[in-house]
Amino acid sequence: MGGESIKSLNPNWALLQQKLKSQGPNPSKPSVSSGRETLNSVLGKRKERSNAEHDSPNLSAITPTNSDCSLTNAIAMDCEMVGVSSEGNKSALGRVSLVNMWGNAIYDEYVRPVERVVDFRTKISGIRPRDLRKAKDFQAVQKKVAELIKGRILVGHALRNDLKALLLSHPKKDIRDTSEYQPFLSREGRKRALRDLAAEFLGVKIQNGEHCPIEDARAAMLLYQKNKKEWEKSIKDHLRLKKKQKNRKQKKKQKQGDGADLNNSISVS
Repeated sequence: MGGESIKSLNPNWALLQQKLKSQGPNPSKPSVSSGRETLNSVLGKRKERSNAEHDSPNLSAITPTNSDCSLTNAIAMDCEMVGVSSEGNKSALGRVSLVNMWGNAIYDEYVRPVERVVDFRTKISGIRPRDLRKAKDFQAVQKKVAELIKGRILVGHALRNDLKALLLSHPKKDIRDTSEYQPFLSREGRKRALRDLAAEFLGVKIQNGEHCPIEDARAAMLLYQKNKKEWEKSIKDHLRLKKKQKNRKQKKKQKQGDGADLNNSISVS
């Protein structure tokens, strides 16, 4: 993906340009020593940024610190919906965003639903009528997303809803859903909102007003990365247990079959 496309995918790029212009043609560069003193995160080494929003503790933890937009083994996805049908109470895909393990957007498109949009749900989705005027057709977006997630770990929050909106499926063994990961559930075993998980485990405030699917995907990816070792171990243990149970059932059926054959041979003789 070229430099221009990277800029367009970064929701803070316009603010960054304005800040740089206000500093003049030759803004001062951060010193090497100050860069070394900054903290590391799973999204890369922390860098000083002139963007005021990036310096805010509200988003700093999920802000990408490099421009690597390559496809990685794990990809996080988040979608925003609009309302269709006569009353607008039926959800349809309005925007889909995918980020790589570094939190950089690798795909971000507005989607023109097949049905007429009745409710843009702007207060939550952040989608406005102008966003869908030049949006891509659903089928084109669906095909591209299917290509991007195929054979990869898919991270997200309540991915069932996103996949349903895309009319896609994904192997259960390759899904890492932050809404279903046991350590993220409430004491009563209930699913929690992504904004609550981000606040508690990442110290980040998201979804304050209009949602940004890129931010949400970044938060889900960071939650996964921070818990990756334990999470992957639990997946392997679960698969190992299922395999043992399957083998036991097969052996039991085989014994029952052998027993039936023996009884038949005895009755015949």
